[in-house]
Amino acid sequence: MHFQRNALAHAGKSSRRVVSAFIATAFAQPDHGAARTHWRLVADQMRSKLPKLATLMDGAEEDVLAYMTFPPQHRAKLHSTNPIERLNGEIKRRTDVIGIHEGQS
Repeated sequence: MHFQRNALAHAGKSSRRVVSAFIATAFAQPDHGAARTHWRLVADQMRSKLPKLATLMDGAEEDVLAYMTFPPQHRAKLHSTNPIERLNGEIKRRTDVIGIHEGQS
């Protein structure tokens, strides 16, 4: 989660969704080896247009993909383990919705 936020800070607003989708493909790989290979491929594809992001990916690879070394049945629980962040995201989403409706009055 924190890596994704830091990574998107290096992408322009118009390319954040694409960058997020590219990075997410590494997490969809079946094992650690495939994830590492795909991670490097994504970093290399971004290197020419977003060199800071590629450098960030190079440095974070080991930490971000560490959970992939655990058995597959444990990965779903490890991939998203911070319920506080989910709660804060939901609060922010609801606050934004309320703010939109209040602004229409």
